[in-house]
Amino acid sequence: MSEEIQLKTAGFDARFPNTNQAKNCWQNYVDYFKCVKAKGEDFPPCHQFKKTYQILCPEKWTEKWDEQRDEGVFPALYEKKEAEHH
Repeated sequence: MSEEIQLKTAGFDARFPNTNQAKNCWQNYVDYFKCVKAKGEDFPPCHQFKKTYQILCPEKWTEKWDEQRDEGVFPALYEKKEAEHH
């Protein structure tokens, strides 16, 4: 019994009209985690960011970024702490 595989591609994003999709990959990865932080993992619009980065990003990239997030050093999600005023 053969299983039918359905392939999907990311939809067009006018912010990234060029053929190099590295920035698109990065932005969707970042947008997904910002969306989850703001709205929660079950918020349906967040899922589109995840689907897109999973399609566009090489797995090695997302594995590295996941490691950086776990270590608290992922640059795009780093929140600057306000300096204390004396």
